[in-house]
Amino acid sequence: MEPAEGPDAVDFHGDEEIIEVVELGPPGPDDLADEMEDVDFDEEGGEEPEAEAWETEDEEGGGDGMEPQDDSEVTFSLHSASVFCVSLDPKTNTLAVTGGEDDKAFVWRVSDGELLFECTGHKDSVTCAGFSHDSVFVATGDMSGLIKVWQVDAKEEVWSFEVGDLEWMEWHPQAHVLLAGTADGNSWMWKIPSGDCKTFQGPACPATCGRILPDGKRAVVGYEDGTMRIWDLKQGTSLHVLKGQDGHQDPLTCLASNKDGSLILTGSVDCNAKLVNCATGKVVCVFKMESTAPKAPGSESEEAESNSVESLGFCNVMPLAAVGYLDGTLAIYDLSTQSLRHKCQHESGIVQLLWEESSAVVYTCSLDGAVRLWDARSGKMISEYRGHSAEILDFAVNKDASIVVTTSGDHQAKVFCVQCPDR
Repeated sequence: MEPAEGPDAVDFHGDEEIIEVVELGPPGPDDLADEMEDVDFDEEGGEEPEAEAWETEDEEGGGDGMEPQDDSEVTFSLHSASVFCVSLDPKTNTLAVTGGEDDKAFVWRVSDGELLFECTGHKDSVTCAGFSHDSVFVATGDMSGLIKVWQVDAKEEVWSFEVGDLEWMEWHPQAHVLLAGTADGNSWMWKIPSGDCKTFQGPACPATCGRILPDGKRAVVGYEDGTMRIWDLKQGTSLHVLKGQDGHQDPLTCLASNKDGSLILTGSVDCNAKLVNCATGKVVCVFKMESTAPKAPGSESEEAESNSVESLGFCNVMPLAAVGYLDGTLAIYDLSTQSLRHKCQHESGIVQLLWEESSAVVYTCSLDGAVRLWDARSGKMISEYRGHSAEILDFAVNKDASIVVTTSGDHQAKVFCVQCPDR
């Protein structure tokens, strides 16, 4: 870990910064929805491909691996290949949407695994799926770039659009607006269901990850060339660009912002996580993970020994950030001192991590098929949940942290009831 700037770079808790953050504070949902109404979208409607009526194949999804223990309450097994993504509906947390390598996406009930409807017509692996902020719509996107939006109550498709190869997709936190990043470096923004469209042109390389900031007015996008841009969604202009020494040396893999949007954390294949002041676009500090097995340049085993940042996030209740690495390290960093607080080791690579909404508990899922809960204050593991016979590829936690929904390479999604210790 090394400070990126002089001594005053450390002082991001100072009064001046807080005044800036207050000025950027999020307006109410209605104001934001109105703001989005004012955005000048180009009329680039695009033709809507007809949805093919695919029948649900109720195939046995499980792998052949031994399952000595299954801690899950519900198993959803309508997928016939690896299940890549899952999201919970934000309003009630009662519905899940999953997408998989079988070119299928399903919306189903978390309580009993009952299918609500299938999101038909995808022609490639469904890698992105999520509900709008009010759970009215669900969007599904496949690798080829076909994005579809469905009205949940009516169970019917209301919009579709085709872009280049899809890298990521995210709903606006307060409006029916969808943002997506593609392999040609562009980020796309649409009003749903009208389809009014706007594009943000990045460098000529994939936009590998993106996140709309909590104020709903800006988005941060990371690219394969190691650069990061903060975009003004209304103006369509780039507010800050981090590149060269300020950027990463390898592709960005993940991004996160803290609750008020004043800080951004970026993770990369270069194994570094950078803390960025969102108002100034300056790097506050760099968290570096020492490589346990230094690789010889150009060696055959280079790939086997590689490490990278796979997931990261901020704690809402303490000045802590978590970074998950491909080598199985979960690092908890203290933002006030910009130092490593705990190192929690997993036997296999971390795929994703999520913080609980209102406590210092961080969840990890990994390639060994287990979900683990860690107390970030002590660095100790609280509990572990198993049930998959292959790696976990994605997971979601509900608002009150009582349920975890996982997806896996074993063709299944599972619902785990999490025992909350007194915290």
